[in-house]
Order: sequence, then C-alpha cells, then structure tokens
Amino acid sequence: MGARRANEKDADRHIGRRALLIGGAAAAAGTAVLARDELGRLWWRTPGVEKPRKEGEVDYAGARWVAASDANWRRADRPEDYGVDLVVIHVTQGSFDSAVKVFQDPGHGAAAHYIVGKDGTVAQMIRELDVAYHAGNRDYNERSVGIEHEGFVDRPQDFTAEMYESSARLTARICARYDIPVDREHIIGHVEVPGTDHTDPGEHWDWDRYMKLVRKARTAVA
Repeated sequence: MGARRANEKDADRHIGRRALLIGGAAAAAGTAVLARDELGRLWWRTPGVEKPRKEGEVDYAGARWVAASDANWRRADRPEDYGVDLVVIHVTQGSFDSAVKVFQDPGHGAAAHYIVGKDGTVAQMIRELDVAYHAGNRDYNERSVGIEHEGFVDRPQDFTAEMYESSARLTARICARYDIPVDREHIIGHVEVPGTDHTDPGEHWDWDRYMKLVRKARTAVA
C-alpha cells in the first residue's frame, strides 16, 4: 500500500462482453435441451445485462464483508468484460484496521479486493466482479484480484503461519474460480507490476512457502 496511489478512476469503461444469443441457441437446441437453470446462469452474459448482486455478499466463504469507498474501485462484470488471470500480493505497511480505514477513505484513491490479517482473518472490501485500484497499473487492475496482508515489509515476524495458510486458501479459490495457473507468472507481488514504485511484499515474504501452500490448497479445491 505505502504511498498513496494516483486515483485511477476513468469514465471510459470498456464494453467487451461476449454476446450470447440465448434466444437463437434455444431455437437451435430446443427448449428441452436448455434447462431452466442453464438459462439462469447465462442470461447475464447478454451485452448490457449486469450480473445479479446482493448487498454484503462475498466471493470467498471465509471472508467477512467490509465495503471500501466506491471512489476506490470501478464497477465491472468480470470476467465477462475483463478476463481475470492474475493475483497480486500486497503488504499494507500498517495494521489490519488502518488498511480498512484507508480503503474506506474516498480521498485515498486505492483499495484491494481483500485484506488478510496476521491471525488469518479475511475481509473482502470489493467484489471480484469489480476493478479495484490496487496495482497502480490500469491493465493489471482490470485483470487481477488484489490481496493485502497486514504488516510491514521489513518485519518478517508479521508474516505468520495463520496468515500464509489463510491467504493461500483464498488465492487457491481465486485460481480455481478463474482457471488461473498456480505459478509465479500468475501469482505476483506488487513490486512486479510494471510501472509501480512499490516494493511489497518485500524480501521477507516467503514465496516458496506460500506457493507450496497455494498448490496444496488448490489440489484440495479440485
């Protein structure tokens, strides 16, 4: 998180949803083939139709909902309008509560989808459907899910076993949901985002340990 990122709000939203001609498909396949629940899953893929949402709903069952300011993210319908193929790992440079506070501040101009605490607590602050301003790079924001971790980059003791395990389960679920490969090309640190001036998660983040935990959790999900 560190220094405030520039507000990446933009008015020109890309419209690139796949057009599914449900009516034509039904005519071709027959109404008996397209079951009611199938239509229920596909109707929102029609251009101009947004996915159904419920206030306070989370994408990860282990998370509690704490809403970020709507100034710190952009409404979207991922992965239909933007494919999701990255998870970006951050460190808050502060406490769990301070991260929540700044993500709720409309003047901050940035927020991640999730925050993971030292005790393994997970808060979701932005829906995965939506584009969070977390990476400092518009393209990477649009194609990624951002996860903040409580602590400081120069304090290895902040990266607890509970945090690693909880975060790994979260990342494994995200990878399963979007068919993201569990490797270091697709699970990256904020420092690896092109154009960023951030160094998190820093040299004390144990990537080997973390990736082993993510792979283990991903196998369990499968």
